[in-house]
Amino acid sequence: MKTVKNILTIAVVLVATLFIGTSCDNDNAPSPNDTQCNYQGLTFLDTASNTQTLIPETDLTTDFFATSSNGPEVEIYQTSAPGDMNFVTTVVTQGATGTGTLNINGNNYTVNVTCQRTGGAVGDEMRFDVSASGIEVEFCVVIDTYH
Repeated sequence: MKTVKNILTIAVVLVATLFIGTSCDNDNAPSPNDTQCNYQGLTFLDTASNTQTLIPETDLTTDFFATSSNGPEVEIYQTSAPGDMNFVTTVVTQGATGTGTLNINGNNYTVNVTCQRTGGAVGDEMRFDVSASGIEVEFCVVIDTYH
């Protein structure tokens, strides 16, 4: 029941931000996350300019694949419900932009990705600005597994 509630909360917030057009200021210098992830997890900036955490970093698992069939790649998923929320991208070089796939409750969305911080070892922080159709969220995570 808790997982369903979490999924519904995430979906409602993402849809709400789609219509409100809010964004995450954590990618605009100076930002709260310039030098370290002060807001760890999956976050967004609400209409009152407050950072809201959708999923805390403690409930996210980050796998960094140095070599995969797609090249270097990162997968971030909700630890308690990996099939309900996951994010995959090959945009893993600091400053690089490209696309990724965000899966929410079995629905895949192609999203724009900017890698704002990168790492190469377990315990390193990584930060991604993710946007699509007027929404913007940020993943600020710690690498849990390095392959």
